Amino acid sequence: MYESDMLRKLLRIFELLEKLVEKYPPLDQPQRFGNKAYRDWARDMREQLPELLRQLLPPGKQKYLNELQQYLTEAFGNATRIDYGTGHELSFMFFLCALFKAEILDEQDIVSAALRLFKRYLEFVRQLQRTYNMEPAGSQGVWSLDDYQFVPFIWGSAQLSVRSPFDPCKFVDEQIISDYKDQYMFISCIDYICKVKTGHFGEHSNQLWSISDVPSWVKINMGLVKMYQKEILSKFPVIQHVFFGDLMSFETVTAGTTITSARLGHVAPPPSKRKCIVPTLVPQAPQTQAPPPPIEALAGDQNAGDSSSESSDSSVVLRPSASASASSASLVAAAAEGSGDNLNEIPKEPAAE
Repeated sequence: MYESDMLRKLLRIFELLEKLVEKYPPLDQPQRFGNKAYRDWARDMREQLPELLRQLLPPGKQKYLNELQQYLTEAFGNATRIDYGTGHELSFMFFLCALFKAEILDEQDIVSAALRLFKRYLEFVRQLQRTYNMEPAGSQGVWSLDDYQFVPFIWGSAQLSVRSPFDPCKFVDEQIISDYKDQYMFISCIDYICKVKTGHFGEHSNQLWSISDVPSWVKINMGLVKMYQKEILSKFPVIQHVFFGDLMSFETVTAGTTITSARLGHVAPPPSKRKCIVPTLVPQAPQTQAPPPPIEALAGDQNAGDSSSESSDSSVVLRPSASASASSASLVAAAAEGSGDNLNEIPKEPAAE
């Protein structure tokens, strides 16, 4: 798997953050959730991260430092409530997207950003959750997909949508979990849930248990994307904490615009090669009126219906006279030619009285 030098530097950030966890061990306190030592860790993290990012960014990318550090510092939980949830996970997604939009990471880093950098982030926040007994932010209990995360299930199901070695109905089997937990992100999430929770899987993770009845990983992925849009991106309690800047700007969308969704097997081009198309409503075609026939066309009935005449126009229908049977035939032929009708099916024009 390709990894750029910049991505390797980003991975080393988590090594430094882990040393801070060792510096602030959990306190002996009676609370079930929220060890107060986390606040000391969070304060030190916020003091050191800006300098770490400043040393990491190239000289031409220093202008993005403030926005990037905002997304990254918000990705590890809330120090006041000592909780962590999908909103903090979304902040790290903003951090990843901003890295690509600023072209700090290149197009070749897309796969490793998900399977290496995001995975490393996932391992670290789980360490924070266990060490400081962080409370799940906005969890719906057994009816939630997971107490803390959502994105790894989307990316994990996408990973399994291509030549999966097993069907969805088997992802809760102990042997499948043991064999594939290090290869597939989705299975690693199932393995972690089984380690931190007790009891039957269908009781403590009902939503995931019901997913096993879906026949294909592609359908699972599509369903999870829609669920993420509805339960995370469309919920104000989550989105109210999101920060926007120059890289990840807040832009309104014109009513009626179709939002494109990610497609399995397709990689988006980098921003420098991307064509920006501003959505606009399609204007209605102008209605034009046919010009009136020339005066000479009305001089005689003989010329009026003659299809060989220069003034003949299929949009102008002149009623032929009884003495102009040939003109009548020419007029009907012109109309039939313009409309695609069969000439034999058109009834003859009755004689004028």
